[in-house]
Amino acid sequence: MNVEVTRQLADLSSRIRLVFLSTDLVFDGRKGNYVESDAVNPLNLYAETKVEAEKIVFGNPNHCIVRTTLNAGKSPTGDRSFAEHMRTAWQRGETLKLFTDEFRSPIGADVTALAVWELAQCGLSGIFHVAGAERLNRLQIGQLFAARWSNLRCGMNFASLRDFPGPLRAADCSLNCQKAQSALTFSLPRFSDWLRESRELPL
Repeated sequence: MNVEVTRQLADLSSRIRLVFLSTDLVFDGRKGNYVESDAVNPLNLYAETKVEAEKIVFGNPNHCIVRTTLNAGKSPTGDRSFAEHMRTAWQRGETLKLFTDEFRSPIGADVTALAVWELAQCGLSGIFHVAGAERLNRLQIGQLFAARWSNLRCGMNFASLRDFPGPLRAADCSLNCQKAQSALTFSLPRFSDWLRESRELPL
């Protein structure tokens, strides 16, 4: 789906702009603070398909690739965003294992949508990173949500990537967003600031 549907859309939009959403996981997470020109090195199948799709989109110089990261928000079904997954788990009384050595730059989905809209409107092409202005590990993210949802029992345990039994995970995929920031009319916020002020998520 990620590759073949993208290929068809890129072909259909050969004469118009296509804005393609990619991921911070195209990087291997060895250094963090990635800029758009850093070499990609996907560690799992999902990331590999996104890299392949980027190559297809990049074949048209009029197209725009937006790499983003963990997006928090409210979905129509209530079970799509990582924030919703965490809240649902805590409502069930679960204790989450949250990595202390995996770092991302989380952002509100509404902020991402506004940034993508502005990038599309200004006619810029190429690759842009759109993420929050704060590097956080998974446990820190959980602690921020726990502070917001003080009415829940937000159980958390420390965890490490070294103990994860599943596919390889990138340790630090934090993104440098200066390129996109220079084209936007607003500042990409720190996730902690967004979460404190957001009306997107329940209290």
